[in-house]
Amino acid sequence: MSLHGNLLEPDATRLPVDPAAAELAGGADPASVAAANPSSSFAWAALAERALDAGDTVAAYAYARTGYHRSLDALRRNGWKGFGPVPWAHEPNRGFLRSTGALLRAAEGIGETPEVERLRTLISDSDPEALGALGLG
Repeated sequence: MSLHGNLLEPDATRLPVDPAAAELAGGADPASVAAANPSSSFAWAALAERALDAGDTVAAYAYARTGYHRSLDALRRNGWKGFGPVPWAHEPNRGFLRSTGALLRAAEGIGETPEVERLRTLISDSDPEALGALGLG
């Protein structure tokens, strides 16, 4: 923690680059990328978003839940203590935020209201701008 920052809040968590993100940006199939990179939150987020777009809410929930948990593992490995900023502006953090956003949308789709509220709070606490960037604002 910086001595010049907010002493009541931890420094922002910035995840390392996820190589799978470049594969996906290059047009690779998310299922193939997830199979080759099972710890990639970007791959699971892409699968969840694709399932949501196809109207397959239950599959989207499962993919997003996987990405969300892979993201939590990565965040903890990088010093996150379960709270504090995870800025959208830092692109490697977007796998976590996208997975969480997809999980929120899928939870809405199955009527899991307490989960929706918890995830909305988590995203907002991570970075209030992320809700708008994810179309959840």
